[in-house]
Amino acid sequence: MTGANRGIGLEIARGLAARGLAVVVASRALAAAEQAAAELAAPDRVLEPCQLDVTSAAERAALADRLRTRHGGLDVLVHNAGVSFHGFDARVAEDTLATNFFGALELTLLLLPLVRPAGRIVMVSSGLAERSGWAPELAARFSDPALDLPTLRALLERFVEDVRLRRHREAGWPTSAYGVSKAGMNALAAVLARELAADDRHILVNAACPGWVRTRMGGAGAPRSAEEGARTPLWLALLPEGGPSGGFFRDEAPADW
Repeated sequence: MTGANRGIGLEIARGLAARGLAVVVASRALAAAEQAAAELAAPDRVLEPCQLDVTSAAERAALADRLRTRHGGLDVLVHNAGVSFHGFDARVAEDTLATNFFGALELTLLLLPLVRPAGRIVMVSSGLAERSGWAPELAARFSDPALDLPTLRALLERFVEDVRLRRHREAGWPTSAYGVSKAGMNALAAVLARELAADDRHILVNAACPGWVRTRMGGAGAPRSAEEGARTPLWLALLPEGGPSGGFFRDEAPADW
């Protein structure tokens, strides 16, 4: 799982390991991944630290090779790596989308052939993905049942370009790169679920809102603990056969966005 070295990601990794899954603990810094794996270690757990910057094609490829050669594939993919920056400009938009959306997209497409039957893919999203402040026609495109991956990719690329050209307001976008990136993750879960519906591996893909959590990103005043924030992503990662796919969930229940 990505972004597994602290906060919500660390708690998701802890929960997966406690349930008997071998967990690849991925972080941008190998030392942080090693420290997290050491913290989670127990005699009956398999934890493997891994350096992964999701924006790096080389590091994504190295992870795919590791999963293929050492593990023969994977059962659960959790996208928790994420960034949030102060301010709003073209650099913030580009860097936020590069990690939060495009990193998740490219890693999923690379690892999808390695996902075993009954696999689960979880996007750790946010309630800030809600689109009430967007232009209605733009917001509707993200939940269009005909939306496909090339169109979704183009939409997010257009957001970055609109911010660069300072025309995002007239185009109907909000001034929140983080919110747009998370809306992209939610849409990605829905599109992938539709595209995998006929796949005989019965892979389920969903997005989760952990709530406002006391983490480095969420701040000390947030009402939820990291353990509480990990609850819904863990639930989605361990869904039984026939569970939902393509949805956005908070507190183990469908949520609007």
